Amino acid sequence: MAYTTIDDPSAHHQSVLWTGNGGTQAITFGGNSDLQPDLLWTKNRNDTHDPIIRDTSRGISERLLTHATDAAGGATGTTAFGSDGFTLDSTVTVNSNSNTFVAWGWKANGGTTSSNTDGNVTVTLQANTTAGFSIGTWTSNGNTNGTIGHGLGARPDIVITKERNDTGNWNVLIPEYASNEMAFLQSTNGFSAASGINTVGSSTFKDGDGADGNTRVFYAFRSIKGYSKIGKYKGNGAEPGGPFIFTGFKPAWFIIHGASENGQAWFIGDNKRSPINPCLAKLGSNVTAAESATAGDNNWDFLSNGFKIKTQDDGMNKNGVTYIYMAFAENPFVSSEGIPTTAR
Repeated sequence: MAYTTIDDPSAHHQSVLWTGNGGTQAITFGGNSDLQPDLLWTKNRNDTHDPIIRDTSRGISERLLTHATDAAGGATGTTAFGSDGFTLDSTVTVNSNSNTFVAWGWKANGGTTSSNTDGNVTVTLQANTTAGFSIGTWTSNGNTNGTIGHGLGARPDIVITKERNDTGNWNVLIPEYASNEMAFLQSTNGFSAASGINTVGSSTFKDGDGADGNTRVFYAFRSIKGYSKIGKYKGNGAEPGGPFIFTGFKPAWFIIHGASENGQAWFIGDNKRSPINPCLAKLGSNVTAAESATAGDNNWDFLSNGFKIKTQDDGMNKNGVTYIYMAFAENPFVSSEGIPTTAR
């Protein structure tokens, strides 16, 4: 059996950088494969502007802010999804003149949705089972026993949900970490017991907040060998001898959060903003802050088969704290033809 089923991760996930021009412009991904981003996450790097998520299930005109509990809104900014990128207007959050920006994109099903009735609530779903990623939208059924089909064919390793028509948390559940606890993408809190997502199974999860009857969206991911990994590690407080995390691929992107105590940020790193080791450039899902790239401050190395924490800072390596992460590949450690990737 081949090591991986995905030899070209850029067919399913890519990052891209650009400089704003204050007008309009089309942004093109630069990977080996074209990528229409069904999930697109944008952030200004050198100024304090919103981190924004859009997707092809909700439509280009509906944005959500990952640092806030706000309801969806905002028709300006990113104006179109393209076959290998996206188009911007002059809105400062995505295209202010001379500012620098980053976007992270994932492929689901090209924006083509269908009705999923695996649970007792009908879900508008698009799924990329090859890459272990699905997007679903639904209207809660007025009680806390609504079951939501995720379409992945196996239990997701992470489920993220957000209310659309009202304020509400970005609920994050990782069954491997805790089956009955959640963290919030917009918060520095660790995992704790909360309503929202629970009882995640091979075909559905439970909408524990469904009594309000609100509209919602979910993003579900499961680990795919050689392409993606959702997991956890424990900090040891050592520098530069922090933990090594085996992923089975050379990472292109990750997000890390201290799960077992409050006060921890959600750090996002990628291979475009940090093309060489040590990796320094960090952004956060829970803040509008500009990018931080200070040597010795929550730094790491991307390696051929995982990543190595190089700091004793609390954000990635406080002694005894458990951290959760989600990572996606630049290259698999070994291709389906047995060709190994090289280190940086």
